[in-house]
Amino acid sequence: MGLSAEAVSLAAELNKRLGEGSVVLASDMRVARRFTSGSLSLDVALGGGWPGNQWSEILGLESHGKTAIALKTIAANQAVDPDFSTLWIAAEHYDVDQATALGVDNTRVVVAPTQEMEVAYETMLKYTAARAVDCVVLDSYPALIAKEEEEKAMDEAVMALGARLTGKFFRKAGSATRRSLVVAERPMLGLFINQYRDKIGAFAPHGTPRTSPGGNAKNYAFYSRVEVTRDEWIEQALPGKGKIKVGQKIKVRTIKNKSAAPQQIAYLDFYFRDAPALGFNRGDYDLVKELVAMAIVYDVITRGGATFRFVEHKWTGKDAMWAAIREDVALRNQISDQVREVALDPLRIKGVTETDLSSADQVGVRTIHRRREVA
Repeated sequence: MGLSAEAVSLAAELNKRLGEGSVVLASDMRVARRFTSGSLSLDVALGGGWPGNQWSEILGLESHGKTAIALKTIAANQAVDPDFSTLWIAAEHYDVDQATALGVDNTRVVVAPTQEMEVAYETMLKYTAARAVDCVVLDSYPALIAKEEEEKAMDEAVMALGARLTGKFFRKAGSATRRSLVVAERPMLGLFINQYRDKIGAFAPHGTPRTSPGGNAKNYAFYSRVEVTRDEWIEQALPGKGKIKVGQKIKVRTIKNKSAAPQQIAYLDFYFRDAPALGFNRGDYDLVKELVAMAIVYDVITRGGATFRFVEHKWTGKDAMWAAIREDVALRNQISDQVREVALDPLRIKGVTETDLSSADQVGVRTIHRRREVA
């Protein structure tokens, strides 16, 4: 059963008055592509990557990896698209050396240093509406200050001004972010970096109650929200000098996701300094470890005793498998493609929870205890 004549007539009338493509059939709408995060496990947790033409929040405590994830996202998309460009609102210092170490081409990043909230939001809206860049990053919300608040003395209170301005930004951002529903246009990616604050007066059964500054309006506006937590340190032994911290294992949890299942978990190893004994440089993810872990989770790589198999490939022992995968780019891409195909197949739900990723097995990946679905 199709549309009624009245519905077709009204659609044609509105398209004539408001512009072609203002009213369309849902089946004819273009679906914006997703943007890779640079991490296979995080892409899978997000449902295929960051959603296009939407705003997402990266939330967590200080020094847990929020800015690193944003920079690695930029670097990964620059690597696959030579025209990929970014506007970085630097309410905090933009570290050129750190961005370079994480793989960012700074010639394709426009940096706008400002702590004035109104200026930051207006700049973001202008660049987004003009289709001037592919990605907009705010680093970070807590460093912004509203003009009215800045002009007041230290002992003069301003209640919820930032939250009101942020709510206004998202109401105005709708038209700036919107892209054609029927004509192919380059999508955009919006990332807000935010930091937890203690929620004074609230109750939490375990630990200190926390909140994210910026009011409740942003929580409704964000299409996806991810929580970043440092799970543990990565250390490298120095002969005769003990161990030094060279990186951290980052856990990312999707708090909200309007286009995929929420409460998904991703783990990734990030190196914030050179670790030659471990084979990594400053700014690296351990992508092969992540790839092998995800391949075993989704049965793309199967294991029988000390033997590991992937399609026609067969290895005896973990060292042989790891060496082969690290050295063969085409093989890594093949495994990654199959993991994505299986993990993102809506008919083959096999979610991975924090409980599932509970312990490390002898191949250096987390042992998976999958729950059986009850029919």
